[in-house]
Amino acid sequence: MNAPTIKSVAPLKERRLLVTFVNGVQKVYDCHRVINLERFQLLKNEALFKAVTVDPGGYGVSWDDETDLSEYELWNNGVEVEQGTAWSQGEVAHSEGSVVRHVERG
Repeated sequence: MNAPTIKSVAPLKERRLLVTFVNGVQKVYDCHRVINLERFQLLKNEALFKAVTVDPGGYGVSWDDETDLSEYELWNNGVEVEQGTAWSQGEVAHSEGSVVRHVERG
């Protein structure tokens, strides 16, 4: 299945991203999946991590010309959260038996 394009992205605490897709689904992506890979080392810097933006056309998110994640990666490996509640109020979000702990804006 093709992943929908991205409408918006917001950095969260604990190196997570809140990604809103054009179909209205919101997912939290844990960047710890990739942060130890050489090309993602800069994400260890909090200020740089917070500088994430949506790529033109919504086909991914990026921090610079070499550091990016595709919409496919974010869609397939993100954890779906209830829109507008879990992340904004710091609630615990559950998805397929896994728990996203205190997802909050950061």
